[in-house]
Amino acid sequence: MGAIKIFTEDISHKIAFPVKTRRWIKSIVESEGFLPGVINYILCSDEYLLEMNKQYLDHDYYTDILTFDNSEAENEIEGDIFISLERVHENAVIESVSPDDELRRVLAHGVLHLCGYDDHSPEDKINMRKREDYYLSLF
Repeated sequence: MGAIKIFTEDISHKIAFPVKTRRWIKSIVESEGFLPGVINYILCSDEYLLEMNKQYLDHDYYTDILTFDNSEAENEIEGDIFISLERVHENAVIESVSPDDELRRVLAHGVLHLCGYDDHSPEDKINMRKREDYYLSLF
């Protein structure tokens, strides 16, 4: 049985509407044709995520999210999704949205990666943003 869990690593944060948020993430996974397995969201600082980016991906830059796919069954999504709340807050200012709305976008972004969406090419980025916008409208 799947579980969507939200943790903090080196920061303190209470997510708005935690039960509704977990149900919403589950609905994204199911709408994409998968079963939700264990999905761990870990909210952390810029520095924590930078160190992970260096250690696991050999990238020396800040990012808002790192997604690690732990799925073993073809139709079940499992993974660890690390999110820098500092990046989320900065992006919220840039995008002129609330920090909670931007966090929801990044939560959706991570699980969409686990569902097979990519964001490397300009076309992929547009498609990913459309899916994020669609699911945000359902929250």
